[in-house]
Amino acid sequence: MKFIESVFEKLERHPKRILFPDGTQPHVIAGAVEYVERKLGIAILLGKREEVEEAAKKINAPLRRIHIIDPEKAEDLPLFIKRLETLNRYRGISQPDAVKIITHPNYFGSMMLQNGQVDGLVGGATSSSGSILRPLFQLIKPLPGVKSISSCMVLQVPNCEFGHNGLFVFADCGVIPNPTVDQLSSIAIEAAKLNRQFTGDVPRVAMLSYSTRGSTQTQETERIAAATALARQYFIENNIEAEIDGELQADAAIVPEVGALKAPGSPVAGRANVLIFPDLNSGNIALKLVHRLTKADAYGQLLLGLDKPAADLSRGASVEEIVGVAAIVGLQAINYRKLYPEQGARYTP
Repeated sequence: MKFIESVFEKLERHPKRILFPDGTQPHVIAGAVEYVERKLGIAILLGKREEVEEAAKKINAPLRRIHIIDPEKAEDLPLFIKRLETLNRYRGISQPDAVKIITHPNYFGSMMLQNGQVDGLVGGATSSSGSILRPLFQLIKPLPGVKSISSCMVLQVPNCEFGHNGLFVFADCGVIPNPTVDQLSSIAIEAAKLNRQFTGDVPRVAMLSYSTRGSTQTQETERIAAATALARQYFIENNIEAEIDGELQADAAIVPEVGALKAPGSPVAGRANVLIFPDLNSGNIALKLVHRLTKADAYGQLLLGLDKPAADLSRGASVEEIVGVAAIVGLQAINYRKLYPEQGARYTP
């Protein structure tokens, strides 16, 4: 069974409410309709009703089971404006400016998510990452103990013997441009937790570099090695069953023969299923290349460390990818706190 089919199967038993801020876009509407038709939960589209209906008509998408909310006419608009005004960043804001901000679908959707009116949010289908990340970061607080908000992609590579039967988590491919040691360790920790939740497999985290275990020593490779040590310490102190090693070159991380040659005795080399990239350039480039060259299924960006589950879609996302991301976000919402157990509690899938 493909990874995404297993996600659908689990979510059918625990349907969730997913919000799509880009509710006037045909491919988003199609994704929302399929999400509902698969009995995965409730889909909510944001936008002017007439615009949503016109876009749906162009693709013959039935809206009878889709919820549509126009932020400008919503009953909760006065409440959301008041809550916006309580934030330090917006204290003293004029009423017209507050209305303009909160009626933007990304802000309105983030406020609905924060208030628990939906279980997850899937945005970014028509705008830059900053446009969806900014309101999420402003309105949704980080989970306790999370140092940095980051993101990951789940990739299912066809006919692939590496990773978890071709399944990989790539991080960070969408949020932190040049992570510090602390940020890089946080990325590794959160990506490992997510991998464990989705697969039940022990996360085997490779901290990627152009060097393997000090074969080249520079300030950059030392940063990766230091982040590896921090993440390993966290796993031990919090009783999280996970393996981590670094720095490792990509081939040493996923190819058993190369891993045995370059990093003998490593618990990760040749067996990695979570790949942590040293910066956003390398992570995003690798993601796009693997996705397109191997025709992999790619789901994300899944945001890591927020108090509520959310995702930032690629503007090139297909309908199938939108449905898949919505389902994954819904699956996260089933038992979101399991990703973030209490200090000292044993982590189990």
